[in-house]
Amino acid sequence: MDYTKLADEATLTKLVGALKERNIEGIVVGSKEEALAKIKELIPVGASVMNGSSTTLQEIGFVDYLKAGAHGWNNLHAVVLTEADPAKQAQLRKQAVLSDYYIGSVHALAQTGEAVIGSNSGSQLPHIAYTSPNVILVVGSQKITSTLTEAEARLKAHVIPLEDARMKSVGMGGTALNKLLYFFGEPTYTGRKIRIILVKEKLGF
Repeated sequence: MDYTKLADEATLTKLVGALKERNIEGIVVGSKEEALAKIKELIPVGASVMNGSSTTLQEIGFVDYLKAGAHGWNNLHAVVLTEADPAKQAQLRKQAVLSDYYIGSVHALAQTGEAVIGSNSGSQLPHIAYTSPNVILVVGSQKITSTLTEAEARLKAHVIPLEDARMKSVGMGGTALNKLLYFFGEPTYTGRKIRIILVKEKLGF
Protein backbone atom coordinates (compact mmCIF):
# COMPACT_ATOMS: atom_id res chain seq x y z
CA MET A 1 0.00 0.00 0.00
CA ASP A 2 1.35 3.43 -1.00
CA TYR A 3 0.52 5.77 1.88
CA THR A 4 2.23 8.78 0.27
CA LYS A 5 0.17 9.16 -2.92
CA LEU A 6 -1.78 12.42 -3.18
CA ALA A 7 -5.53 12.24 -3.71
CA ASP A 8 -6.93 13.32 -7.07
CA GLU A 9 -9.57 16.00 -7.67
CA ALA A 10 -12.45 13.52 -7.86
CA THR A 11 -11.51 12.06 -4.48
CA LEU A 12 -11.29 15.49 -2.87
CA THR A 13 -14.69 16.47 -4.25
CA LYS A 14 -16.23 13.23 -2.98
CA LEU A 15 -14.66 13.72 0.44
CA VAL A 16 -15.91 17.30 0.83
CA GLY A 17 -19.43 16.03 0.16
CA ALA A 18 -19.04 13.18 2.64
CA LEU A 19 -17.76 15.56 5.31
CA LYS A 20 -20.68 17.93 4.78
CA GLU A 21 -23.11 15.08 5.49
CA ARG A 22 -21.30 14.63 8.80
CA ASN A 23 -21.59 18.35 9.71
CA ILE A 24 -17.91 18.95 8.97
CA GLU A 25 -16.72 21.64 6.57
CA GLY A 26 -14.10 20.47 4.10
CA ILE A 27 -11.96 23.23 2.60
CA VAL A 28 -9.65 22.36 -0.31
CA VAL A 29 -6.49 24.45 -0.82
CA GLY A 30 -3.61 24.04 -3.21
CA SER A 31 -0.58 24.56 -0.99
CA LYS A 32 0.76 24.79 2.54
CA GLU A 33 0.91 28.57 2.15
CA GLU A 34 -2.79 28.66 1.35
CA ALA A 35 -3.49 26.43 4.34
CA LEU A 36 -1.78 28.86 6.71
CA ALA A 37 -3.57 31.81 5.11
CA LYS A 38 -6.92 30.06 5.62
CA ILE A 39 -6.18 29.47 9.31
CA LYS A 40 -5.32 33.16 9.74
CA GLU A 41 -8.61 34.04 8.06
CA LEU A 42 -10.69 31.74 10.25
CA ILE A 43 -9.40 32.71 13.71
CA PRO A 44 -10.44 36.17 15.00
CA VAL A 45 -8.21 38.46 17.01
CA GLY A 46 -8.59 37.85 20.74
CA ALA A 47 -9.49 34.17 20.46
CA SER A 48 -7.72 31.65 22.66
CA VAL A 49 -5.79 29.09 20.62
CA MET A 50 -4.28 25.71 21.48
CA ASN A 51 -2.48 23.40 19.11
CA GLY A 52 -1.23 19.85 19.26
CA SER A 53 2.26 18.60 18.45
CA SER A 54 2.10 18.19 14.67
CA THR A 55 4.62 17.83 11.88
CA THR A 56 1.94 19.15 9.52
CA LEU A 57 1.54 22.37 11.49
CA GLN A 58 5.30 22.84 11.50
CA GLU A 59 5.50 22.30 7.74
CA ILE A 60 2.83 24.87 6.88
CA GLY A 61 4.52 27.49 9.08
CA PHE A 62 1.79 27.64 11.71
CA VAL A 63 4.04 26.83 14.67
CA ASP A 64 6.53 29.59 13.81
CA TYR A 65 3.70 32.04 13.13
CA LEU A 66 2.10 31.24 16.49
CA LYS A 67 5.40 31.67 18.33
CA ALA A 68 6.12 35.00 16.62
CA GLY A 69 3.13 36.51 18.41
CA ALA A 70 1.92 39.00 15.79
CA HIS A 71 -1.46 37.28 15.38
CA GLY A 72 -3.41 38.88 18.22
CA TRP A 73 -4.55 35.51 19.57
CA ASN A 74 -4.21 34.23 23.14
CA ASN A 75 -1.59 31.51 22.63
CA LEU A 76 -2.38 28.99 25.37
CA HIS A 77 0.43 26.67 24.29
CA ALA A 78 2.96 29.40 25.09
CA VAL A 79 1.34 29.96 28.48
CA VAL A 80 1.74 26.26 29.27
CA LEU A 81 5.35 26.04 28.13
CA THR A 82 6.50 29.13 30.04
CA GLU A 83 5.29 27.73 33.37
CA ALA A 84 8.30 26.18 35.16
CA ASP A 85 6.43 24.47 37.97
CA PRO A 86 5.40 20.95 36.79
CA ALA A 87 2.22 20.87 38.86
CA LYS A 88 1.09 24.29 37.66
CA GLN A 89 1.98 23.40 34.08
CA ALA A 90 -0.14 20.25 34.30
CA GLN A 91 -3.06 22.33 35.55
CA LEU A 92 -2.64 24.82 32.71
CA ARG A 93 -2.70 21.97 30.20
CA LYS A 94 -6.01 20.82 31.60
CA GLN A 95 -7.43 24.34 31.46
CA ALA A 96 -6.23 24.70 27.85
CA VAL A 97 -8.75 22.09 26.68
CA LEU A 98 -11.30 24.92 26.86
CA SER A 99 -9.56 26.92 24.11
CA ASP A 100 -11.79 28.79 21.66
CA TYR A 101 -9.89 27.19 18.78
CA TYR A 102 -7.90 24.00 18.50
CA ILE A 103 -5.55 23.50 15.55
CA GLY A 104 -4.23 20.07 14.68
CA SER A 105 -4.27 17.28 12.12
CA VAL A 106 -5.41 13.69 11.68
CA HIS A 107 -3.44 10.56 10.86
CA ALA A 108 -5.84 9.22 8.25
CA LEU A 109 -9.09 10.30 6.65
CA ALA A 110 -11.41 7.98 4.75
CA GLN A 111 -13.11 9.15 1.54
CA THR A 112 -16.36 8.43 3.35
CA GLY A 113 -15.56 11.17 5.88
CA GLU A 114 -14.34 9.32 8.98
CA ALA A 115 -11.12 10.59 10.59
CA VAL A 116 -8.68 8.54 12.67
CA ILE A 117 -6.43 10.18 15.28
CA GLY A 118 -3.96 8.19 17.34
CA SER A 119 -2.22 9.47 20.46
CA ASN A 120 0.32 8.47 23.08
CA SER A 121 -0.92 10.63 25.98
CA GLY A 122 -4.33 11.65 24.63
CA SER A 123 -3.76 15.33 25.44
CA GLN A 124 -5.12 16.58 22.10
CA LEU A 125 -8.18 14.34 22.02
CA PRO A 126 -10.55 16.27 24.37
CA HIS A 127 -10.29 19.37 22.16
CA ILE A 128 -11.22 17.43 19.05
CA ALA A 129 -13.87 15.27 20.62
CA TYR A 130 -15.75 17.91 22.60
CA THR A 131 -14.21 20.79 24.51
CA SER A 132 -13.08 23.32 21.86
CA PRO A 133 -16.02 25.00 20.06
CA ASN A 134 -13.90 25.50 16.94
CA VAL A 135 -11.59 22.83 15.55
CA ILE A 136 -9.38 23.26 12.49
CA LEU A 137 -7.58 20.16 11.22
CA VAL A 138 -5.00 20.49 8.43
CA VAL A 139 -4.60 17.35 6.33
CA GLY A 140 -2.20 16.62 3.49
CA SER A 141 -4.15 14.74 0.83
CA GLN A 142 -1.80 11.74 1.00
CA LYS A 143 -3.60 10.87 4.25
CA ILE A 144 -6.87 10.14 2.43
CA THR A 145 -7.78 6.45 2.16
CA SER A 146 -10.60 4.62 0.44
CA THR A 147 -12.20 3.21 3.58
CA LEU A 148 -12.15 3.46 7.37
CA THR A 149 -10.44 0.07 7.53
CA GLU A 150 -7.63 1.40 5.34
CA ALA A 151 -7.44 4.53 7.48
CA GLU A 152 -6.86 2.39 10.57
CA ALA A 153 -4.21 0.39 8.72
CA ARG A 154 -2.47 3.59 7.63
CA LEU A 155 -2.18 4.78 11.23
CA LYS A 156 -0.78 1.51 12.54
CA ALA A 157 1.47 0.45 9.65
CA HIS A 158 2.73 3.82 8.44
CA VAL A 159 2.26 6.70 10.88
CA ILE A 160 3.20 5.15 14.21
CA PRO A 161 6.56 3.70 13.03
CA LEU A 162 7.55 7.02 11.43
CA GLU A 163 6.53 9.08 14.45
CA ASP A 164 8.32 6.65 16.77
CA ALA A 165 11.52 7.03 14.74
CA ARG A 166 11.16 10.83 14.62
CA MET A 167 10.78 11.14 18.37
CA LYS A 168 13.75 8.88 19.05
CA SER A 169 15.86 10.91 16.61
CA VAL A 170 15.33 14.05 18.72
CA GLY A 171 16.22 12.32 21.99
CA MET A 172 12.73 11.45 23.18
CA GLY A 173 11.52 8.00 24.14
CA GLY A 174 9.51 7.22 21.02
CA THR A 175 5.75 6.89 20.86
CA ALA A 176 3.03 4.31 21.27
CA LEU A 177 -0.59 4.01 20.18
CA ASN A 178 -2.16 4.19 23.61
CA LYS A 179 -5.33 6.07 22.70
CA LEU A 180 -7.38 6.23 19.53
CA LEU A 181 -10.14 8.61 18.44
CA TYR A 182 -12.57 7.89 15.63
CA PHE A 183 -14.28 11.06 14.46
CA PHE A 184 -17.43 10.07 12.57
CA GLY A 185 -19.23 13.41 12.64
CA GLU A 186 -20.45 16.33 14.76
CA PRO A 187 -24.04 16.59 16.04
CA THR A 188 -25.65 19.85 14.95
CA TYR A 189 -26.99 20.56 18.44
CA THR A 190 -23.49 21.15 19.88
CA GLY A 191 -23.05 24.26 17.74
CA ARG A 192 -19.38 23.41 17.26
CA LYS A 193 -17.61 24.22 13.99
CA ILE A 194 -15.34 21.47 12.70
CA ARG A 195 -13.28 22.37 9.65
CA ILE A 196 -10.83 20.16 7.79
CA ILE A 197 -8.42 21.93 5.46
CA LEU A 198 -7.48 19.49 2.71
CA VAL A 199 -4.13 20.39 1.15
CA LYS A 200 -3.05 19.18 -2.30
CA GLU A 201 0.46 18.54 -0.96
CA LYS A 202 2.18 15.90 1.13
CA LEU A 203 2.21 17.13 4.72
CA GLY A 204 3.19 15.19 7.82
CA PHE A 205 3.25 11.42 7.88
